[in-house]
Order: sequence, then structure tokens, then C-alpha cells
Amino acid sequence: MGREENLVTLVRDRLRLRQGTPSRRLAGALADLARTGAITPGTRLPSERDLAQAVGVSRGTVAAAFNALCEEGLCERRHGSGTYVLGIPSFGGLLQAGAVLADLSTSVVPDPSHLVLPALAPADLMRSPSGHGYDAMGDPRLRELLLEGAPGSGSAPGMREVLITAGAQQGIDLAARVLLRPGDRVLVGDPAYGGALSVFRRAGAHVVALDLTSPEAVSEAIARERPAAVYVVSVDNPTGSVPDLRHVAELARAADVPVIEDRTLAALVYDGTPVPEPLALPHPYGTVTVGSLSKVLWGGLRVGWLAAPEPLLARLAEAKVDADLATSAVSQLLAAGLLERNPVEPWRAELVRRRGHFTAALAARLPEWTWTLPPGGLSVWARLPGTDTDRFAAVAREHGVAVAPGSLFSPDGRHRDRLRLSFALPPELLDQAVTALAQAWNEHRN
Repeated sequence: MGREENLVTLVRDRLRLRQGTPSRRLAGALADLARTGAITPGTRLPSERDLAQAVGVSRGTVAAAFNALCEEGLCERRHGSGTYVLGIPSFGGLLQAGAVLADLSTSVVPDPSHLVLPALAPADLMRSPSGHGYDAMGDPRLRELLLEGAPGSGSAPGMREVLITAGAQQGIDLAARVLLRPGDRVLVGDPAYGGALSVFRRAGAHVVALDLTSPEAVSEAIARERPAAVYVVSVDNPTGSVPDLRHVAELARAADVPVIEDRTLAALVYDGTPVPEPLALPHPYGTVTVGSLSKVLWGGLRVGWLAAPEPLLARLAEAKVDADLATSAVSQLLAAGLLERNPVEPWRAELVRRRGHFTAALAARLPEWTWTLPPGGLSVWARLPGTDTDRFAAVAREHGVAVAPGSLFSPDGRHRDRLRLSFALPPELLDQAVTALAQAWNEHRN
């Protein structure tokens, strides 16, 4: 099959997952394929006539879809040559962005310098119950710490068993493998964590974004969409809000719909905000709980966890073995030692300081930008008036700052006037980043 024929096949498959007018469906399908890397930057799209004939729509529909993609900055028309895909922001691309002065695009612990290191010899890191290191469920000591609700782990009280994963991202991926089939519906918040959206797209699911804080909206969406799962984030990423979503679990339980609860940021709540209650409490037999040590310890460990009722946990464990056999025994032993020696309170207090420093600098240098002070998480969700942040992100990068445009946090490319800006960097780097952003803003506006 030729490259163009393969593209047409992908477009046809993606079209059935989209809703709206024919041109909107086609534009959305092409944008999805570009964001997931199925269409690479520089690819020439088929001609309007050829694509119209191949997918069974009018030539006007294709022209309208191409026009919409060009207006959004996802494609460009080259006179006498055709329509080409541009470099489109992708969630995975945030970690492949290359060297910059300051990276505000990734909501991560910037380095492990805040950690008290355990006294471990290399030989201590090469011990596992099995001897060979392929312990499917994970290291017993680390699992025990998580079951005991180790501070900073985000683990949920009452868990009976956990499965160690290579980070929360793998946990979400395993849940998608077990719960979803191509064409299934998944309900998510609006906006939603971009890494989860990427996983659900790759699974072939149709993602439906809605206001999960509204019981009425959730009830209506469950009845209308008949979803295969609901994805919920305890501390929202990108907004940093800490909503009460117990009603989501109760409505999902009544409809026998599984919930995937992402508790990656659950330990990072500020200003006296209570840690959100695990949704496994009101929905004990249908909740997959996902957690990670990346936001409190260090992302480079690549250690996360899953909890679920049997037999769902057994299916997740089987999918985990199929994926990578086992999580690194060395990382798990180091993570257990770090978890025992590093209470979350000092890091949380430092993040409050950095949040205050960053937002004060933004207010002073970029008064046109607006945001709500986040009660949790690692990022500010800022609004840039009258601005396409996909395009502004490219300008900011030229000034040495990486930012995450809002379109990455929507299944259909909305929130294009928003940026997710991490405040986790040291204050001196945050100052340099804001100075560079102000310069980029002045250039972009002029």
C-alpha cells in the first residue's frame, strides 16, 4: 500500500470517531492523525479532489477542512504545490523539545536536588525476591509502603494490593488496554491531561470532554454516550483545581461504568486544601486508581502504581507483563528508600514559595495574562487574550522558553488561548523565563 493510500485508510478509520459537520469531522480526523504522529510534519496531503473521492465527501467539504487546518496553523498551502502539514504541538513532543533556557512546558520535578538520599551500595540495588528481578507485581517493600499510604505517594487508603508500573503514564496505558476497544467512548474533564488523551487516541477511543464537576452534565453524558470508562484526575492537570468528584464515582457505579482515577498530583495540595478522597471508596469494584512518585520524588525513577479490585487487577497485571515483563528492580528499591526518607511537607512548602514567586513575576511583567491561583499541582493555567497559543509557543521557544499550548489538553484542539506553565523550576530560572516570555509577548503582539 502506498503512502497516500495508507493515509486515506487512516483518515477513514478516524472519521468514524468524530462528530459534527462533515468538514469539521474531516479536519478533526486529520488533526488527530497529525498530533499522534501518524502524519508527520512536512507531509503533503492528498489533493482536494483525490481526498474527496477517497473518503466519500464533496470537494467543498475537503476545501473547508483544509482551510480550517490552515487557519489553526496546523497546515499551510503552498502555491502550485498543495497543502502540507506543519510541525504540530504534541504531548509527547514536550519531552523531546531539546535544550531551552527554561522549560515551563513539562509539569515535573525539575531535578532531584531536594531529596535526602538513602545510603545504598550498588549491591543493595540489585536484590529482588525472585533473584532475576522479573517480579511481575513489583518490589514487596515498595508495595507495602504504598499500601500503608506512605506520605507523598498519593496512594489511597484501603487498597488491598498494588501493581508497580513504569510511571503513571504506563498505568493509564494499561487501564486503556484492559478497558477500551476501538470506537469506545471515554468521558474526560475539560480541559484534560494531554498524556491521557494521547493514550486514549492511540487505543482508538472517542474522547468526550465535559464539565465533570457538574452532576447533571455527567449524568447526561453517561446516558447519551454509554462510555466504556470515565477518566478523572484528583488534582486537575492542567488547571491545578481540586474538585469534589464523588458524584462522578456514584453515577458511574450506578451505570456500571469503570472509573480511571489519576492520583498523580494528589499529594500536592496547598493552602489547607484537603487531599481529595479516593473515588475507589464510593466505587470500590469499578475503579482503577493510578499513582506515581514522579511529582514528589523524581520523574527519572519511572515508578508508579495501579490499584484495582480483583479480577480487574489480574487483567492489568497480565497486560503489564505483556508490555515489559516487569518494572526496573533497581528503580523500585531506590524509590522505596527515597520514600522512607523524604516526607512530602518540605517539597510542598517549597512549591508554594515557587508558585508565589512565579505568579508575582507574571503579574508584574505580563499584566494582560490572567489565571486563577492553583490550589494544587505544579502549573498555572494562564489565559492570553486574543492569542493562538500554538503560534505563541513557537515564538516563546525562539526566546528560549518552552511552554505547553492549551490545545494539547483538549480532544478537539480547543483552549487555544491558554498555556500551561510549570512553576516547579528554581526562582532564578522562573525569573529568567518570565523575562523571556515578556519579550516574546511583545514581539508576538507587535
